[in-house]
Amino acid sequence: MLLLFVAPAGLFVDATFVSTTCMIVVSVALGGYRALFRPSPKSIASGLAVAVLLYLFFIGGNLGISLFHPLGIGTSNENSIYSLIASPSNPLYLQFLVLVFDAVGYESFFRGVLQRRLSSRLGVASPVAVAAIDAGVHVLSLNPLWVVSTFIVDTVWGYNYRFTKDISGNIVSHFIWDILIFVLFPIH
Repeated sequence: MLLLFVAPAGLFVDATFVSTTCMIVVSVALGGYRALFRPSPKSIASGLAVAVLLYLFFIGGNLGISLFHPLGIGTSNENSIYSLIASPSNPLYLQFLVLVFDAVGYESFFRGVLQRRLSSRLGVASPVAVAAIDAGVHVLSLNPLWVVSTFIVDTVWGYNYRFTKDISGNIVSHFIWDILIFVLFPIH
């Protein structure tokens, strides 16, 4: 995962495929991968609702950042994130594939492996702990907005997973949120 933030920006898409494939392989290798998938109307609906609520929350957050510039953070921090994924040099099908791998890889590893393993020790705090780990990795991006955003979405997806006990709804949520925020309706 560290490769994502130390590789040159032009290699971000390649680094994403390598990183997320590794997350999926580790998740499968540690066993119990199939047991993570318990799709139900409840978990899929929850995932869709969480994706839309997160998107609306980020619209509000963007407004707040535009108005108040907390800690000197501005909306230019958003543009650096968008330029890596939704760059005009990346065709739409490639953006789609990156976001599919992103959703499957991150949800499998962070919820399916880390959160599941930490849950017995940390209980209800495990989603926050896992979000802090992922946000910590994102510190290497040197983009405070990305770090905070990662912590927020990971915490919400962590509690969604804790509630539904199904990774399918989280993958749907992660993918739909990614598509909304990076491709269909980017927030600038």
